[in-house]
Amino acid sequence: MELQRKWDECYRNQPQQPPAAANVLERSRCLLPQQGRALDLACGLGGNALLLAEAGLQVEAWDISAIALQALQKNAAERRLAITVRQCRIAPEMLPKAAFDVIVISRFLDRTLCNAIMAALDFGGLLFYQTFTRRKLDPQGPNNPDYLLAENELLSLFPALTLIFYQEYARVGDLNCGDRNEAQFIGQKPLPE
Repeated sequence: MELQRKWDECYRNQPQQPPAAANVLERSRCLLPQQGRALDLACGLGGNALLLAEAGLQVEAWDISAIALQALQKNAAERRLAITVRQCRIAPEMLPKAAFDVIVISRFLDRTLCNAIMAALDFGGLLFYQTFTRRKLDPQGPNNPDYLLAENELLSLFPALTLIFYQEYARVGDLNCGDRNEAQFIGQKPLPE
């Protein structure tokens, strides 16, 4: 309950602006299937869920914060989008096997979920993942290294997936341009042989 209160308070005090989808999803929306089931895991205000629903997918959005999910439901209703929300503390056993064609995770890291996430993807399913790294340039996001990716860590967290895209600029080149604080990953669950 303490974690839920923390996130409810965080979302209660945020300025009300339309939620944005993760860059990795927004820039790669052409990879989305034309139909299927999608999960926005640890969805927050649901920018990813809204984009997925607009793309014609059947969307579930899970988060611990009732406040965030209420805001998402309001946004979805205003846009006439059907999104199923679920308030929960996410645990590996909650993720059904081979249930989703798309899973999106942004700005959330729980390494204990990785195997369950891969198992929850149907064959050919896509994982879009974007979250903060330990080499971030500004203080946005968590400071606890348990919730920050080590260098190139996303490449090793989902070994059963085929790599489609990876980006981690960190401190290379012109530090005033590009996504410097987060790594981005797209992986696909291989089809059975």
